[in-house]
Amino acid sequence: MRRRNGRALLAVVALAAAMVGGAAAQDPAPERPVRYDRILLWPNGAPGVAHRRAEAEVARDYWVRNIHDPSLIPFPAPATKRNGAAIVILPGGGHKLLVWTNEGTKVATALNRAGISAFVLKYRLANEPGSTYTVEGDAADDARRAIRWVRAHAAEYGIDPARIGAMGFSAGGELVTQVADHPEPAGRPRTDAIDSLSARPDFQVLVFPGPRGVPAPAIATAPPAFLVAGSRDECCAAPTVALYEQLRRVGVSAELHMYADSGHAFNLDESERLSILHWPDRLYDWLADGGWLSPRPPRR
Repeated sequence: MRRRNGRALLAVVALAAAMVGGAAAQDPAPERPVRYDRILLWPNGAPGVAHRRAEAEVARDYWVRNIHDPSLIPFPAPATKRNGAAIVILPGGGHKLLVWTNEGTKVATALNRAGISAFVLKYRLANEPGSTYTVEGDAADDARRAIRWVRAHAAEYGIDPARIGAMGFSAGGELVTQVADHPEPAGRPRTDAIDSLSARPDFQVLVFPGPRGVPAPAIATAPPAFLVAGSRDECCAAPTVALYEQLRRVGVSAELHMYADSGHAFNLDESERLSILHWPDRLYDWLADGGWLSPRPPRR
């Protein structure tokens, strides 16, 4: 009986494949596969990098470090799903490395499924051994430049330049806070016309953000925020709640999710807890409710 069932299943699969093949012959040609090209944020090199720009990045398994030529990797949403929203993703890693897959590329492909174009940022690392960079200066400059670059090239990707968000994990969340909830320091480098555009994201997504930059000095002009962390996260539970309270007190639209008995870095699909597994669904709900996933004016 099992063998006959197996043969029947194969026959059904073959018939389905033939039907799909026949339909494909009549349908328009499919889209070309997306190429995830590396975009240099500064074509002539980031300010202050000098000779280190020529050093190769070091990557192993899920992480990358030794970044001296900051760049973006674009993950454009498929044209059939694209809704015009975009998010610049800043992976974490304690400013020593970037958790490139679990807090970067995997997040980008998940956002694509919701019709959101994503751009994963490789920023300079201030806490890496031998680094001369700073978080508030160089790494924050990379984050601002990334948002400006996406805004400058929005039309090329089918993006609404008024619906560009920033999403940061842990140390990356600290950088989102630097660009969203802090004023840009005076005297930062200006290299071309892109640097004249706004670097403030239209919305911010903070995933177990680190403590640097809290309390935030420009909270009254901060964009709407979605915050998520674990209640037992020793480094990041308290600053997440503190930032939410700042936002709430000044009337900035903000939503907070603190997951009981959870620690740091649950990322996507990295927990056995059903509620934590579904935290991205709460993010999509928030984005949809706020109008960020549709052309109508977003709720601020």
